[in-house]
Amino acid sequence: MTDLSHLDALQSRLRRENDRLATAKTLTEQNFRLQQIASCEREIANEYKFLGIEPTIECELSDDELLRELGA
Repeated sequence: MTDLSHLDALQSRLRRENDRLATAKTLTEQNFRLQQIASCEREIANEYKFLGIEPTIECELSDDELLRELGA
């Protein structure tokens, strides 16, 4: 089984950085957070390549919303 702990840690870091961006008060802080997010996204992409797996897309729809979108 593939060890995904490093990928999980990177994804957690990305969520924290996005949260920090949402609460950033100054333009300087916003720019810094955007740089951190871009860096983290690159690291995640490289980790997927290293692990030899395809990235998954997270769906933010509820089950009911998804069914409605699918026309069920």
